[in-house]
Amino acid sequence: MKPCDLDLLTSVSAPTIHPDGTHAVVSATRPDFTADAYVGQLWSVPLADGGVPGRITLGFSDTQPRFSPDGEILAFLRSAPGSKPQLFAVPAAGGEPVQLTDSALGVSWFRFSPNSTQVVFTSRVPLHGRYGTVDGVGPGAEDPRLISSYKYRANGAGYTADKRVQAFLLDLPALDAEPWIEPAGRAKEALSEDAPERFPAVRQLTAANADASAPVFSADGKRVLFTAALHDGADEDLVSDVYALELSGGEPERLTNTGTGAGSLLGADTPTPSDDGEWLFFLASELSASGTDFVARNTSLYVMPSDASAPAVRLTDPENVDLAEGGIVPAGGSAVLVFNRTRGTVELLQINAWGEQQVLVSGPRVIQGAAAAAGAVVVSYADADTMGEVAAVEAGRLRTLTDFSARLRSRALPVPVEEETHPSRDGYPVHGWVVLPEGPGPHPVLLNIHGGPFAQFDCAYFDEAQAYAAAGYAVVQCNPRGSAGYGQEHGRVIKEAMGTVDLDDVLSFLEGVLRAHPDLDGERLGVMGGSYGGYLSAWTIANDHRFTAAIVERGFLDPLSFIGSADIGWFFSAAYTGADPDKVLSQSPMARVGEVRTPTLVIHSEEDLRCPVEQAQRYYTALKQHGVPAELLLFPGENHELSRAGTPWHRRQRFEHILRWWARWLPTPANQGETAGLSDAVVA
Repeated sequence: MKPCDLDLLTSVSAPTIHPDGTHAVVSATRPDFTADAYVGQLWSVPLADGGVPGRITLGFSDTQPRFSPDGEILAFLRSAPGSKPQLFAVPAAGGEPVQLTDSALGVSWFRFSPNSTQVVFTSRVPLHGRYGTVDGVGPGAEDPRLISSYKYRANGAGYTADKRVQAFLLDLPALDAEPWIEPAGRAKEALSEDAPERFPAVRQLTAANADASAPVFSADGKRVLFTAALHDGADEDLVSDVYALELSGGEPERLTNTGTGAGSLLGADTPTPSDDGEWLFFLASELSASGTDFVARNTSLYVMPSDASAPAVRLTDPENVDLAEGGIVPAGGSAVLVFNRTRGTVELLQINAWGEQQVLVSGPRVIQGAAAAAGAVVVSYADADTMGEVAAVEAGRLRTLTDFSARLRSRALPVPVEEETHPSRDGYPVHGWVVLPEGPGPHPVLLNIHGGPFAQFDCAYFDEAQAYAAAGYAVVQCNPRGSAGYGQEHGRVIKEAMGTVDLDDVLSFLEGVLRAHPDLDGERLGVMGGSYGGYLSAWTIANDHRFTAAIVERGFLDPLSFIGSADIGWFFSAAYTGADPDKVLSQSPMARVGEVRTPTLVIHSEEDLRCPVEQAQRYYTALKQHGVPAELLLFPGENHELSRAGTPWHRRQRFEHILRWWARWLPTPANQGETAGLSDAVVA
């Protein structure tokens, strides 16, 4: 894979299955260089053998498909170039999609009522005077913001208190009704106040100074269940709750963290009624007595009676099961499907209200989404050869139904990935992967470190590793202590001890790989990583001088300044590095920058609020002041998610600059010269 192949990387949404079980629908999305945006449409995927998937919409960006419970309607989100996503619906049998919303800041989530006549959805609601709500008042002319809280910004969203996520109710119109016509001329002049509106009326259900997330209807359709932090002191902890709101009116009822049973001090989300209407499931992680101790807290499945007549009960063991990805999918009766993050994979579990568990899908793949209907279970997944496909689950096996990665394979055949385990310095087993380039060695080696830290490298197709391997580099990546997927103890051991055993683990894994592969060049090494990976890369080159060059990207580099500048700084730094100043400095790459000798490329995004750009600017300046060869690469308009969700051209240019840097310090036959890998636009 080369940087110019990014537009071949098609990702697939969670599926929705028609209630009759005959076919599923997914959205297939890819980066597009022509539009410099992500484009995609909906595809219908027959479940019968021999069925041929087909594109069924032609929008610029159609996402989040969902069938109504009666199977008559297919709803989805659609956005036009430069516009916010809006809710659309089309008859499930086919036809012209009808736009249902015109929300100023777009629609982010929706769900049908049980009787298929209503939709609950979420949208950010801007305060008057902000975000274009007053003609002629742009961002630079808005009133000043008076801030008195910790939580006032979020990476990717910017300021949040002046545009809260609220829940809305919409009555579905007849989709075959006479279409709305824009009035013109005399008709426009004669319009009265009671003239027909273009879009159905909506009713705002929530209005608190807090985000209302993931709203769904209760099984009887009389209430809306959602997640929010409405309690006293919500600005000072990470606690969140499931609330129930009667559609007839009244105040939301708090269902979790009520001070009894298993529902105390949880960060709860994703309320999901069972198909039989008897149970309410939700996901949550325990936050300890402080309400802010989030470090390596696995996500568990909880259940309570739908009438809240008894407190919630935890159904999964947080030490061994982590359900942080994928949400909850009703699977008939009292059962649901959940997604367990484990050892570099994500497996699909079925769990009922009594805690009985069954592994439906496991193995070397990442299950990204699922749906169940009429006895059928369909998943979207990624593995070493694909970014996303759709498969039917049959007797614990997958029958793949699509081939969205065919174009990718035709132009850039995936490089095989080898799974390995090597002992750390204290004997602890470190699990990871090696991607070996084609051809004879000795190959230079890139040690790639993931972010988080409570995250994991997985076994799925990884564009970064593939691009570097295609350029002639062996890529080494592992899940050191501090990572997710190996139990809470594995993740919590670096609490107030960052840069200790995690550093030992990545270096020991690298050394193990070098011993196992004599065709790798142990004298030509690079280290790189983003976010926490940027932290550990910077920490590595302050403590170990074996590396020829380094890349430090969107790094957590100074825990002290992070506290006042990052959107999560008010709690993250203290949780991971502690509050004692001397102890904090003993874990700070910025405090040890004077010991760095390794040439370093620092990459950051100007709108990154998770690891603010000042972290990169100050680190880069300090490197220069200490005589270390260094460059600073800044991306305008991007945030912390640049490498995963940045604009296609910026993602391509990032790859090209990374390869240019490695060509300078670790040239290979496939990657050499000052402009190696650079497009004409970058060189100009």
